Amino acid sequence: MTQPDAVIVIDARGLNCPLPVLRLRKRLQSIAAGQTVELIATDRAALRDVPAFCASQGHAVATLSDAGELRFCVRKAITTP
Repeated sequence: MTQPDAVIVIDARGLNCPLPVLRLRKRLQSIAAGQTVELIATDRAALRDVPAFCASQGHAVATLSDAGELRFCVRKAITTP
């Protein structure tokens, strides 16, 4: 997945698991299919948790790591399981 321009940014820096995923889930519920969200997190567990959540829901995700911050660009699935 190429990284599209994110329409919404969720700042979850300093939050521990499961809060980054819960904030992502809540925001994804309020946007249209095909829109993107950028999640910024510092909890290393997000490297496992965010992709696993996205895979279970059918969302596309790209992961970037930059200076201790993790960035996830998530495109909401057209339909979710």
